[in-house]
Amino acid sequence: MFTPVQIAPSILSADFANLGRDVERLAEAGAGFIHVDVMDGHFVPNLTMGVPVVKALKKVTRVPLDVHLMIDNPLEQLPWYLDAGADLLTVHAETLDGVQLKKAVAMIKDAGAKAGVSVKPKTPLGAAAPVLDMVDLVLVMSVEPGFSGQSYIEGSEEKVARVCAVARSIGASPLVEVDGGIGMKTASLVAAAGADVLVCGNAVCGADDPAQALQDVRAVAEQARREALAVGEEG
Repeated sequence: MFTPVQIAPSILSADFANLGRDVERLAEAGAGFIHVDVMDGHFVPNLTMGVPVVKALKKVTRVPLDVHLMIDNPLEQLPWYLDAGADLLTVHAETLDGVQLKKAVAMIKDAGAKAGVSVKPKTPLGAAAPVLDMVDLVLVMSVEPGFSGQSYIEGSEEKVARVCAVARSIGASPLVEVDGGIGMKTASLVAAAGADVLVCGNAVCGADDPAQALQDVRAVAEQARREALAVGEEG
């Protein structure tokens, strides 16, 4: 069954001097989520935004805040972001063992938010297995996390397809999100493989007309998804 592809603009590529304005425009253009990249300078080699930005965004938009925690100590900081108003919180499987992952997901869900788990490009999908049947979203990184503007790692769509297949095999149906180098040329690859949510940084927020860019990427992705579904039905 066809389900619309959602675009999650990454504000890491937005104009921070006019962040409220940019988010409002992206919301009007039909953004499914606002993607907030939290980096601690330890788990990844960059330091970005944190709790104050999430609190501020919560006051200016009704679009769900998709907060991606690229940090070493998510169990300690989850309460901060839940209190700040994150609607969806994603933790990295590389930072926690299986028991801790389950604890993190439970903390998020008990607070009334949605929970996600992410894996870096070189991390086997098995790292997320302990919570695959618990989470609302699986985030597949198609670049090494840390900086915006990187090029899509070829073959990342194969990992997307594996996530979809494994989830189906255990009766789970999390949203599958892809982050890294997603734009007009790569959106179709991951959408055809089964991705539901596409994180777009420079391709949308860095475009001359971000609202139009968002709509264009979504149109390309949805067309690819329709074609892939049609082929599957024929087979």
